[in-house]
Amino acid sequence: MVVGRSPTPSLISASELERIAREEVQSVGRYGVKVEAVEAGRLRVRLPFDPTSIRPGGTISGPTMMGLADYTIYAVVMSLIGPVKLAVTTNLNCNFLRKPKPGDLIAEGSMLKLGKRLAVGEVSIFSDGEDEPVAHVVATYSIPPDAGEVA
Repeated sequence: MVVGRSPTPSLISASELERIAREEVQSVGRYGVKVEAVEAGRLRVRLPFDPTSIRPGGTISGPTMMGLADYTIYAVVMSLIGPVKLAVTTNLNCNFLRKPKPGDLIAEGSMLKLGKRLAVGEVSIFSDGEDEPVAHVVATYSIPPDAGEVA
């Protein structure tokens, strides 16, 4: 965040983002994702630990982390344009940086560029309590042409 800058209010609430996760984004919603902080263009999300997310080797699976990142960028997009549910991922690039320990994951997402039809965001994912990220994701979302009319 920029020092000295007041946060811009989000166009969607944390509770509405959590409802969308529960009801419409089952990949993370089934784990009980929690939106810890939201402002326009920035988000912090917690994915509670679930033992079913562990892969051989005792680490959290890549698909679990990519699903969290995808949801986080989707939520960042909605924080800026409102609840446009038909915004969809067109590209996602994930770099796994280190082995996450079994535990909650924290995703910190932000918007890099928001245009009329495309949005590019990034997410750093951390193991709860750790300072170094376990993954870094950049993704592009397609925004429907009638986004201002969809609620």
